[in-house]
Amino acid sequence: MKLSKDSKGPLSEINIIPLVDVMLVLLIIFMITAPMMQHGMGIDIPKVTTKPLPLKDEPQILSITKDQQLVLNEKKLNIKDLKAAIQLLFVNRGDKEIFLRADKDVPYGFVVNCMGIIREAGIEKVNIVTRPLE
Repeated sequence: MKLSKDSKGPLSEINIIPLVDVMLVLLIIFMITAPMMQHGMGIDIPKVTTKPLPLKDEPQILSITKDQQLVLNEKKLNIKDLKAAIQLLFVNRGDKEIFLRADKDVPYGFVVNCMGIIREAGIEKVNIVTRPLE
């Protein structure tokens, strides 16, 4: 049995040009959108003249924004839930250390209140994050 050119038979070649086209379009889309996905909080950290602390492997960071919103490791919290969230975060950890990033315009009383809640949660070391003077 001979196959003629008009008959449908199995293809012995794979056409990868459409695949390459799709991959290039996806690459361009990701290159454009990736910088937009990086978001940060606008916290204006105070400047001081102290030396920087050595950084741990996975630092636990509590951020306080200018409008007194709490963010624990990129998760927004209410001040009522802060103690429970910190206790849950450190339940199986030996090093009980947290870094506190507060905007310089946040009232001092609010920052001290948060530090008190952190201490009530059983955290031994509370480090305040600052920027060096330039």
